[in-house]
Amino acid sequence: MQKFLKAFVRDERGVSAMEYAILAGIVVIALVAAGSSFTTAISGLWSGITTAITNAKPS
Repeated sequence: MQKFLKAFVRDERGVSAMEYAILAGIVVIALVAAGSSFTTAISGLWSGITTAITNAKPS
């Protein structure tokens, strides 16, 4: 059992997958933070686009 545990601790095959998972988590957190700080600007942008489309006269 002790031999198995030592081999398990030294095994590095899943390390890169874990690194990618951590990196993906950091990217998601950054995107959520950026999105929440631009919420008002994005809302105003979509509101302006909706108003422009609604008020457009057909040619």
